[in-house]
Amino acid sequence: MSTNRPFVLTIAGFDPSGGAGVLADVKTFEQHSVTGFAINTGNTIQTENEFFEIQWTDLDFVLRSIKVLFKSYSIKAVKIGIIPSLDYLKEIVFAIKRLSPKTKIVWDTVLKSTTEFRFTTIENQTVLIEILEKIDLITPNYNEILQLSSEEINARTIAITLSKFCAVLVKGGHNSDEIGIDYLYMENDVFQLLPKETLVSEKHGSGCVLSAAITANLALEQDLKTACSTAKIYIETFLQSNKTKLGYHHV
Repeated sequence: MSTNRPFVLTIAGFDPSGGAGVLADVKTFEQHSVTGFAINTGNTIQTENEFFEIQWTDLDFVLRSIKVLFKSYSIKAVKIGIIPSLDYLKEIVFAIKRLSPKTKIVWDTVLKSTTEFRFTTIENQTVLIEILEKIDLITPNYNEILQLSSEEINARTIAITLSKFCAVLVKGGHNSDEIGIDYLYMENDVFQLLPKETLVSEKHGSGCVLSAAITANLALEQDLKTACSTAKIYIETFLQSNKTKLGYHHV
């Protein structure tokens, strides 16, 4: 095993098509020259076009795996994907911070599949804030950010409120008013990340790939704004890679 590559971990679902989840994350890690590990939160039955069902991994099994990996390796950054509940996520995040307080954590807030299968509902704002205070970045799309608040307010206001606890990258792919424009909200700043390419094809798992790329960049010691900006370039190349919903990973 290479000694000059930082160790990075994805804790997410298993997608047998390889377009999303841990398989997509590890492909992305490899292209960023980091050593990728993976812990599975749930086995899914799906293709790039349709989601059928999921079998969640027992939380205790996930926590034991986290403990083993963190006792064996110095893991610089963790990406977290689909989880069945906020309580499940809280246990994972708090376990990571107990074992390695300096490890960066990115939560890709996948609340439901593109075919409307719901993974998680945000019912307890107190628990959500406890989690956000322990992590570095969340990466909701325009629809997901609206579900992260119990109040019926606009996406910008929600993002500004949540950025008091951790950074928020609101992805623009689902925002019909500003397609492809992402906004990075930090405690005292907001950065607009403009697309360099407009002729791209829709891809299954593009959100997973983006958050994995950001996680890898953070492990490579890029600052948060740079990590998000360079990850956006990577995802645009991924979206341009072919006309199908399963993109190619390359630098």
